[in-house]
Amino acid sequence: MKITKFETNIKRGLYLHQTEVKNIKPYTDKIENNVLNIYKDIKYQDIIGFGGAFTGSTCYCLANAPEAVSNAILDEYFNEDGLNYSLCRLTIASSDFSPKSYSYSSKKDLSDFNISEDATFIIPTIKQAQNRNKSLKFLATPWSPPAFMKDNKSLYHGGKLKNEFKQTWANYLAKYVLEYQKHGINIDYMTIQNEPNASQSWESCKFTTEEEADFLKNYLFPTFMDNNLFVNFLIWDHNKDNIVNRTTETLIKYGALEHVSGIAFHWYTGTHFENLEILHDLFPNKLLIHTEGCTGYSHFKPEDELFNAQMYASEIIGDLNSGVNAFIDWNMVLDYKGGPNHKNNNCNSPIMLNNDNSDCIKTPAFYYIAQFSKFIKPGAHRIGFSRFTESINVTAFRNTGNSIVVVLLNKNAFNIEYNLCIENQYFHDNLDANSIVTFIVTH
Repeated sequence: MKITKFETNIKRGLYLHQTEVKNIKPYTDKIENNVLNIYKDIKYQDIIGFGGAFTGSTCYCLANAPEAVSNAILDEYFNEDGLNYSLCRLTIASSDFSPKSYSYSSKKDLSDFNISEDATFIIPTIKQAQNRNKSLKFLATPWSPPAFMKDNKSLYHGGKLKNEFKQTWANYLAKYVLEYQKHGINIDYMTIQNEPNASQSWESCKFTTEEEADFLKNYLFPTFMDNNLFVNFLIWDHNKDNIVNRTTETLIKYGALEHVSGIAFHWYTGTHFENLEILHDLFPNKLLIHTEGCTGYSHFKPEDELFNAQMYASEIIGDLNSGVNAFIDWNMVLDYKGGPNHKNNNCNSPIMLNNDNSDCIKTPAFYYIAQFSKFIKPGAHRIGFSRFTESINVTAFRNTGNSIVVVLLNKNAFNIEYNLCIENQYFHDNLDANSIVTFIVTH
């Protein structure tokens, strides 16, 4: 057995620091204390992958950075020896993280439909990512129908899709998928609406549970079938606090069970991992995908950056251990001020450009995400574990090639000694304060 350790410890200046575990010994029943058990043959859900979003802002930043910097960032995210991103989110037309607002059509018959705005920065950036990962998959999300389709006549401030435009909106979304296919970009997953319970000052649209189910069953799904478009539809795409009630109503009360492949969610109102566990138990054949999470703009303060990185790791571990199949971050790259954002809703991203766009800064969150995405490959399945203390966050996976991945997170200000036991062998180690480690077990 060979065990390789990768450690990120910001205070010690370690970033994915690689060492080999030397003190592996046969396990005996005398090893009773400080034990972390890994059960490689106990199988849970499969993993689709990790990724981020090709927002207009991210693609704009990459297009306006020096070519060497842009290429280096794309290498970091999409090369196999980088973060190995495999599932990325696309915004259907603009979101708040776009340099400006736009729709693909302003006519009721959609005769003027075109994706020229996306062709400027977004599609070329996606193509560059595809050159690095040929099997890259995509999830697409609308923020708002065109203003003429809504009762408030605006892309902003929520509003509702008017009944008379339900079929037109379904046609619009089908046209989007068909146009992207022409560029060699296949949409594998689509959510019905980003944050359908929120009325935002930026692009937004509200759907009740009944409205979301009705639109999917009676308009979107049949329209996609008529166009031979086989896309996996995900519902909700909002926070976890009300996800159980919303999902059960959509799938059961309003009869959308057979039309829905999974449930999408965000992290902004707290962990609610129990809700994910409930959903996984209620609907074990439905996917659970984290589609968005970010932290507020932190002005690069070291203490805030560490907190943000630990937030990412805690969320990823909690999601995965609750049955989640994929984790998608929000913006992959932003400028030094956390934008551009046409509503000044700035935030952090794992990689940010420096103050004159001449180079980039990898934040601690980048390295914390890497401790998972770099090693847990698409197709891996989660395996069992037990831990002697809740002070250590743990998750474990088995890749298709049979390598085992174990991630340990210590958010505390103190070190923790432990014995990691796997396959009748163990080793003793110390998990430093405020550190995260990943072990790769091979034979």
